[in-house]
Amino acid sequence: MSDRYRQVPPFWASTIRRFSANTSEMSNMAVVTAARNFEDLLQCAIPVFDGLLPDTQNKIVIDLLFVMAHWHGLAKLRMHSDLTLQILNQQTIQLGEHLRQFKAKVCSIYNTQELNRELDARSRRQAKEAVKWAVNGSQQGATADTLRPAPHQQRRKKSFNLQTYKLHTLGDYVACIRDFGTTDSYSTEPVSPDFFLPTLQLSYY
Repeated sequence: MSDRYRQVPPFWASTIRRFSANTSEMSNMAVVTAARNFEDLLQCAIPVFDGLLPDTQNKIVIDLLFVMAHWHGLAKLRMHSDLTLQILNQQTIQLGEHLRQFKAKVCSIYNTQELNRELDARSRRQAKEAVKWAVNGSQQGATADTLRPAPHQQRRKKSFNLQTYKLHTLGDYVACIRDFGTTDSYSTEPVSPDFFLPTLQLSYY
């Protein structure tokens, strides 16, 4: 999958940028540009994922990606009407149905595990917690070397979770747009690093 994303040609500097060599690890994604990176991944996902799975699962994944892209495009519209909000509401319902179908018929077949970076982050976090516990007096004289976790830990099983805040709030988008306006009015994404970094540099002078 990473090789397929890497083969996608860039389209202007601010539209589709060159993907990293290891897209599946979600690496090289700065916090400032994370939203734009995920948007690019979604826009190019259908040709990248097409054919990776058997036909039955492939159709479910491609349909889900199409509905997600359609929903995302509607949610980011800078001008809405009653008709577009009605379509967005219908797409939200379809998105929920496709996500539940994806979890039941695709995720249940495959054994998925945490990424290497997630394993490394968990190992470092456990080492810091162990040192902190020792410093607090539970094990006097222990050091970071003696309390560091085993270097070859087993990767934990990871499953697709529908019980998240982000998925829960999808149903509130239509109501929020009616009450507060289009999402570009209160989204932080338009503050790109091209404009953000010079401001930081000027603030020191």
